[in-house]
Amino acid sequence: MSGKIVPKNLVNGVDFCGVDKYYYIVRSDLGCYMRSTNFNSGDNLEIFSLHPSCTGGDHYLATKDNLFYIIKGKDYRRVKDMTTDEDAIVYPLHKNCQGGEHYLTAFGHFYIIYPGRGVYRKTTNMCEDKDSIEFPLHPNCRGGLYYFGVADFYYFVKPHDKWGIQYVKSTDFSTNENSHIFSFHPSVIPFLPGGLGISKGSVYGEWSCIKTISNESQTPMEWKKSIRKKIRYAKEKMSSITHNWKVSTTASLETGGLTKLIVKSQFSLTAEYGGSSVNTEKETWSEATEIEETISGTLQPHKKIYVWSYQLGLGKEPVLYCRDMRILATSDPPTDVPLPPAEN
Repeated sequence: MSGKIVPKNLVNGVDFCGVDKYYYIVRSDLGCYMRSTNFNSGDNLEIFSLHPSCTGGDHYLATKDNLFYIIKGKDYRRVKDMTTDEDAIVYPLHKNCQGGEHYLTAFGHFYIIYPGRGVYRKTTNMCEDKDSIEFPLHPNCRGGLYYFGVADFYYFVKPHDKWGIQYVKSTDFSTNENSHIFSFHPSVIPFLPGGLGISKGSVYGEWSCIKTISNESQTPMEWKKSIRKKIRYAKEKMSSITHNWKVSTTASLETGGLTKLIVKSQFSLTAEYGGSSVNTEKETWSEATEIEETISGTLQPHKKIYVWSYQLGLGKEPVLYCRDMRILATSDPPTDVPLPPAEN
């Protein structure tokens, strides 16, 4: 595996939460969220659309009364359904509950994690800071990329190491008691920010030589050639990442459109997270096809020209065939990247 997961503090509107038997991964950047009954075995993976009012949250939580909490700045929004924004109410966040690096629910309480201070806060009400108390955060429970709770357990996602991407389950962040480590199922990993770089390989961009034209004669040569080149998105190569996902009928995305968004997101990430820092919004993302283009010119004696086309891929697989083409008098590929930089 290559690449690693983007941590919560570097991506907006992305978080984990859980309630009862369900685990959730929220991806505001994709406009949807994943629900599962087990991240380790990849059970019951289902995708739901995210209501616009429920996007862009700093933190996401869920409670046993089937309510979701979305924190933005100094307020939080409580909703019954993140797809419909049903029964939405906005509350102020108590000053003592503001500024947490991570938030979760478990044991019927809200927990606010402050890894930098080495503590976490427990309360029964984030608006009033009721029954609040702070505990020391065990050293082994610091440094998580994401924190969440399900029923009577705490979880946090570990940084990528030699064993891949994993998460820890515990009953006490103070002592790290009853701690167990689980791996993410391969079907879950592509939905994580940066996960496609782990499951498929890091992004690469390259100029591919698609045609060489030579003049071996003693005189200048007028030439006219039809060049066949691939353009657009090789959707079928990415179809496997959603193979075990069920896209809910309430979701506004069809499966092919979701894979496109995931691939776009991966391309925009920095190299540290398996991306290439490029913005591909202006490229054509319909099904890949071949087109024919006629070019002409004059070629001097004993000279060659090379026709180059730019493409982006994952691992060893080309995925997006870009529109840009270069005609050069050298066998060395162009050195520029013909795509605008992503705003990271």
